[in-house]
Amino acid sequence: MPKPSATSAAAPPTKPLSGPQKALRKLGLDRPIDLALHLPLRYEDETRLVKLRDVREGELAQVEGTVRHCEVRITGSRQLLVTLDDGTGTCLLRFFTFYPSQQKALAVGNQIRVRGEIRGGFAGLTMMHPTFKPAGGPLATALTPVYPTVAGLPQAYLRRAVDAGLARAELVDTIPSVHLSQIGLQPKWNMRQSLSFLHHPTPDVTLATLQDHSHPAWQRLKAEELLAQQLSQLQAKRERAVLRAPALTTDDALTLSPLPQGDGSGHPARQPLYERLLATLPFALTGAQRRVCEEITHDLHQTVPMHRLLQGDVGSGKTVVAALAAAVCIDAGWQCALMAPTEILATQHFAKLVGWLHPLGIIVAWLTGSQKAKERREMLALIASGQAQLVVGTHAIIQDKVQFHRLALAIIDEQHRFGVAQRLALRGKLVDALEPHLLMMTATPIPRTLAMSYYADLDVSTIDELPPGRTPIITKVVNDARRDEVVARIRGQIAEGRQIYWVCPLIEESEALDLRNATETHAQLSAALPGVMVGLLHSRMPVAEKRAVMSLFTGGQMGVLVSTTVIEVGVDVPNASLMVIEHAERFGLSQLHQLRGRVGRGAAASACVLLYSTGDAPRLSETARERLRAMAESNDGFEIARRDLEIRGPGEFMGARQSGAALLRFADVVADAGLLAWARELAPLMLDQHPALAQQHVLRWLGGKAEFLKA
Repeated sequence: MPKPSATSAAAPPTKPLSGPQKALRKLGLDRPIDLALHLPLRYEDETRLVKLRDVREGELAQVEGTVRHCEVRITGSRQLLVTLDDGTGTCLLRFFTFYPSQQKALAVGNQIRVRGEIRGGFAGLTMMHPTFKPAGGPLATALTPVYPTVAGLPQAYLRRAVDAGLARAELVDTIPSVHLSQIGLQPKWNMRQSLSFLHHPTPDVTLATLQDHSHPAWQRLKAEELLAQQLSQLQAKRERAVLRAPALTTDDALTLSPLPQGDGSGHPARQPLYERLLATLPFALTGAQRRVCEEITHDLHQTVPMHRLLQGDVGSGKTVVAALAAAVCIDAGWQCALMAPTEILATQHFAKLVGWLHPLGIIVAWLTGSQKAKERREMLALIASGQAQLVVGTHAIIQDKVQFHRLALAIIDEQHRFGVAQRLALRGKLVDALEPHLLMMTATPIPRTLAMSYYADLDVSTIDELPPGRTPIITKVVNDARRDEVVARIRGQIAEGRQIYWVCPLIEESEALDLRNATETHAQLSAALPGVMVGLLHSRMPVAEKRAVMSLFTGGQMGVLVSTTVIEVGVDVPNASLMVIEHAERFGLSQLHQLRGRVGRGAAASACVLLYSTGDAPRLSETARERLRAMAESNDGFEIARRDLEIRGPGEFMGARQSGAALLRFADVVADAGLLAWARELAPLMLDQHPALAQQHVLRWLGGKAEFLKA
């Protein structure tokens, strides 16, 4: 008989998960603490009974009474109709799905307790699918929690799982009480007491304090969560401080290209690449650009890896700052990589950087997913040998086959468009155990409250000044009913030799949203503008076709470009003077501002038309009106970002950084600014004076997610 293999001798196979267990895992409820922190959406009051004579339409009520009538009626659909009498009135209970056991429990003469929403109507008081059980049992002593859930996970199962998690969770207090007193929290509201209360609040609590999260139990949770965030980011920052990166100075630099020799006059043998690039640029840097270049250069001269976010409004000139940072890196004998989220944006960066650096003898490699195999092999060889001093491309840069010779600086444009894993992969291209310096760029300005919380682990450089010559953009909010007037405006602009963007939010018909798609709009504009080349650009087109369309538009042959939001960032056509955004009410504020920034890049007066439609509704939603009003009132990206944060909240605003760093689930960085300031001040004290408690605190709240903050 054959001996059992190593695998067969291993532990017995684990029991397959049940449907509800799979659903719990889908919600991320793996650990007892995860269950304990899964807080109710709302509460139901099962602590008291009411009489039918006292109920009001629209409220949830719990009533006891006798079943007077029970029948199954088939009128189009099969229904179970039950009449309940509590001595003060009657109520019709209506069930569309039911089982024989339920019919039996609701037989005439049975005493039952029901709970549901009271509705009015011709039949009098009605409850649709109420919960029910035999009358006379004890009433609940606390409000009944209603939890966020998914399909296949009933509330009853979830309540039991949460209670079990709450009982098993390690809830030892990790914050010394002296620090809690600074924010007015009494010792009684420790972590266990706070969570127990929020899962099962007593009926005497003021519901408003639970709904607006002002109750002390809520304050405790928000303080704990903000502290966990600050601790994890400060830990990440300190861990980076002990890592080593190459100091990018020209002292003892290993040069990767021939350098001009001295002329015998006693002058230095060469002028630094940074200075040569500055001298050949066709424009002067703004004061803000000079300032951030100095901040970045200072970081690159250190042996601590730079971890800096460069933020600047649309058109503020971040690309030239990136080029100057690359020059510092190349001058020191190392390689630089610049990664952009789309091929269109990467192409634009490549064209600019080649134009600036190639005349100075710098080899720039190009790497994207759509390259032909032969060209790709050539580029990979240039990168691996070190001949390519700068590599520009899309996420293709982080693939395993890409081997850098001496990578020292990674620049990520529109960093919020990349997932955390992608940013970590780029950092993983290190050489000789040295970390690359990391510069992340965004044209979505980060409001100060977000910078203090989600970006607390970063150094932030801000370009808060636009280059001279940028023309102010006039923004008009126009009802879709006036579409013909907009087309007439386009004709006038084309007659003056200008170009126009027309942006659509979708590329396919959607029954849910009922939007005109880009293809239909393209056909309409082509018919309305005879003799004008109208192009179409969307994300599902082949890359070569996209490139051909963009080439025609940037070259000036194409008058109108109908596009989805693939042109949101980076596209630079100075001759484009009009941006029309269709169904502008569907876009976020920051996205609208990014799109608007595609015009006003030349000397011509520019405008942005926000076309909106209310559809079948009588008017726009309040949120949509706020967005469009903000766009019409301000061209300042920082003000737009602040208002966007107010309207949407940090979750949506954050973009892809969410995919790694755990979002704040309970605290609000704007409303809880006082708690955030407290957490920022306490975090270094905790790490220095109570390191074990700090570690326990982060583990409780973030688990393994804290690792992602290093990206």
